[in-house]
Amino acid sequence: MTATDPTTRPAYKGLSGVPLSLEPLNRKDFTSDQEVRWCPGCGDYAVLSAFQGLMPELGIKRENTVIVSGIGCSSRFPYYVDSYGMHSIHGRAPAIATGVATSRPDVGVWVVTGDGDALSIGGNHLIHALRRNVNFTILLFNNRIYGLTKGQYSPTSEIGKVTKSTPMGSLDSPFNPVSLALGAEASFVARTIDSDRQHLTEVLKAAANHRGSSFVEIYQNCPIFNDGAFEAVKDKDSAVESIIPLRHGEPIRFGVEGRLGVVRDAATGELAVREVAEVGADALVVHDAHRTDPTYAFGLSRLTDAGVLQRSPIGIFRDVERPAYDDLAREQVRLAQEGGVGDDALQDLIAGSDTWQVR
Repeated sequence: MTATDPTTRPAYKGLSGVPLSLEPLNRKDFTSDQEVRWCPGCGDYAVLSAFQGLMPELGIKRENTVIVSGIGCSSRFPYYVDSYGMHSIHGRAPAIATGVATSRPDVGVWVVTGDGDALSIGGNHLIHALRRNVNFTILLFNNRIYGLTKGQYSPTSEIGKVTKSTPMGSLDSPFNPVSLALGAEASFVARTIDSDRQHLTEVLKAAANHRGSSFVEIYQNCPIFNDGAFEAVKDKDSAVESIIPLRHGEPIRFGVEGRLGVVRDAATGELAVREVAEVGADALVVHDAHRTDPTYAFGLSRLTDAGVLQRSPIGIFRDVERPAYDDLAREQVRLAQEGGVGDDALQDLIAGSDTWQVR
């Protein structure tokens, strides 16, 4: 693939009007002049670096890239990428990004948010954006804590979590962001880890290439207020027993020498982890990310440990095709224009049929 050949570049959100750059791009093209200011050791640095490394591969011009964020540590993201962007208001990034994606088919839209921003005050905006299948990519940085406001528990904090706002331990059951996205029938849902650069980049690329709403949960460490929250899946020694890798078309198997695998329980029909030696390799579930019915992917998401996170599926849970909201909206406008809707017809539409004349 040559940098100047747009016909050989990977697809980007279906390439619906998004112009490709004919000039070679590199990381510096997507690096702003702003000083990156996160706490030392924050996982946000790794995600930013992976993003800036990926964008030149997609071949999209900086001026055709828009990043919309909400409020939180991760929401500083637009300042550090040399593209168009908006640091918006708490929880409302998906709503603002919906307007951008619908009105501007010539831009690629990214939403950057956190577990507090997206799942607390922004919960309704998130689920409805996913339900509508708006054509943008949502990156949810999940550190299971409120970092910007100095360490209160968040919607993903485990039960019993002791924080400044829960000195005797949290009583709230945490959200599973992947389960939530699948419940909203998002067409692309994935989970990755900030410290696994290769996997993070692969997932971001797949999300960018998907037409419709792409939702990516990123396990992201907060070294100041919640250090070690993902230690089991990030530590090299324990990860082999803790990460359930999802690879389309392959049996779901993990653990030392592949001793563990995912099967469908004969009694309950639920997905469960079993010793391969006991059930046999033929009993293992072969991962299918393209199943239209989201219940299979939802079942996989429930294998996530909701406590101190000793085990978690990582990879693409679901990747299916269905019409994107903004494409459908623009098609309606086109049909109305071709139908010759003039001022009189527009007024009739606004007035509707349920009108009364008061004498």
